Amino acid sequence: MSTNTTSAIASSFLIDLKTQTSDSHKKLEELPVSMSIMSPDMKIEDYTYYLSLMHDVHNDTEEHIFPFLANAMEDLEQRRKKHLIENDLFFLNAPKMNSEKVFETELISVPFALGILYVVEGSTLGGRFILKNVSKFPELSGEQGVSYFNGYGEKTGSFWKSFLNFLSEYEQEHNCGEKIIEGAIFAFDSIYKHFDRK
Repeated sequence: MSTNTTSAIASSFLIDLKTQTSDSHKKLEELPVSMSIMSPDMKIEDYTYYLSLMHDVHNDTEEHIFPFLANAMEDLEQRRKKHLIENDLFFLNAPKMNSEKVFETELISVPFALGILYVVEGSTLGGRFILKNVSKFPELSGEQGVSYFNGYGEKTGSFWKSFLNFLSEYEQEHNCGEKIIEGAIFAFDSIYKHFDRK
């Protein structure tokens, strides 16, 4: 198979993945808690609450999803972010005491776990836009309190591309696109339920 054909198949899978998850993604972005941190009227309490919810997401991901991927991904350890949220919450005098489970399922395989990670890693890319909004607060305009949304700093784009390349190669090698997409939709819907608590 030529390289051109290979990359065409890979990009076709990534387009499918994006298309099939777009409704779930949009629903999540339209939740009040998601919109609050992009609002020009955002308050520090909104920001702290959002970080607290994302801590649950990353805690669950690192404890229960990472072990499925430990042998598959070389740079997995560099993708841990729970400690960044903990640093930010500590700086904001709102340390997290307890974490809640977000991904309630026993049916996890490596492809399904990769679908979940696709959503979690994608949020890091989006975090760079959120950073612009939260940085208007003087106390959040430096390095303190924004380490999570700073993501991988200048390397955020390249980390995302390398993850997508890995995802495409894995899907091609194992022919498991449906399971990856299933995991991604499950992740968006699970985070939606977690964010939509009254």
